[in-house]
Amino acid sequence: MKAVYISEPGGPEVLEIREVPAPVPGPGEVLIDVVAAGLNRADVQQRRGFYPPPPGASEVPGLEVSGRIAAFGPEVSKPFSVGDKVVALLAGGGYAQQVAVPAEQVLKVPDGVDLVTAAALPEVAATVYSNLVMTAQLQPGETVLIHGATGGIGSIAIQLAKACGAKVATTAGSAEKASTAKAYLGADIVINYVEEDFAESLKAQNGGRGADVILDVVGAKYLKQNVEALADYGRLVVIGLQGGTKGEIDLGQLLSKRAAVIGTTLRSRPVAEKGMIMNAVRDNVWPLFSDGRINPLVAKSFPLEQVREAHHYFDSGEHMGKVLLLL
Repeated sequence: MKAVYISEPGGPEVLEIREVPAPVPGPGEVLIDVVAAGLNRADVQQRRGFYPPPPGASEVPGLEVSGRIAAFGPEVSKPFSVGDKVVALLAGGGYAQQVAVPAEQVLKVPDGVDLVTAAALPEVAATVYSNLVMTAQLQPGETVLIHGATGGIGSIAIQLAKACGAKVATTAGSAEKASTAKAYLGADIVINYVEEDFAESLKAQNGGRGADVILDVVGAKYLKQNVEALADYGRLVVIGLQGGTKGEIDLGQLLSKRAAVIGTTLRSRPVAEKGMIMNAVRDNVWPLFSDGRINPLVAKSFPLEQVREAHHYFDSGEHMGKVLLLL
């Protein structure tokens, strides 16, 4: 089968398509014929040498796929059949024509979503739901600030938060992205982070209040402003480090707000924990896709042979929504 490997840390030019043996599903695993794979920031960080796969995971990048079940390993107890249309959350291996994955991390495609588009869902849906709802415990009527309005995470997080009854503020870097965040995704407040201090702008547009929950993919660069933007008893959940790993925090400000800073990752969690999250996604998020309360936003799809072009496009920051690879 064909799979993408990273020859050395670097830009998109280090991505190579190789012919390799197909994986063999082990105990509790499902073999999937991959139809499409989603690109994620983690793939870029892995390509650059900053985010190696967890021990035992495939060196092939790719954290989410859609496809059809091809075979089963021993001891698979989930109710699947060969040929079922599914999505899978991976620790690695998605940029390949086949992937073997623990059955706990596999879900049937939600009703009403086509198989290619479904590749945009598993990693993002699991990340957003586990952090906004399971970790931050976002409540109806609360204000949530979501950074990166039209990215893969942001585009789903805005819609899920709205479905939860929250007031949604978000940051965007251009007028076009701001318009998409409001008109298509349903954000209540959009802040141009290039032109405005987002902490000050949020409070100015929110009756003087900060955010009860902040979902942050930037990390150190935004740490100070994020704490300033928190309301009393606010929860800052850091899920990405695009803006660095080390920053200073005013602990006095944090204490005075009785606020919390929480850091999480999804990729390295144990299979049982990922399975619990995927079950929660199936029960609580899949119905929102099926009834149209959340709509996937796909920017562009590339054939596997154009994986370098796909990464160039992703790196440009021009995309709104997910970038997909077609296998």
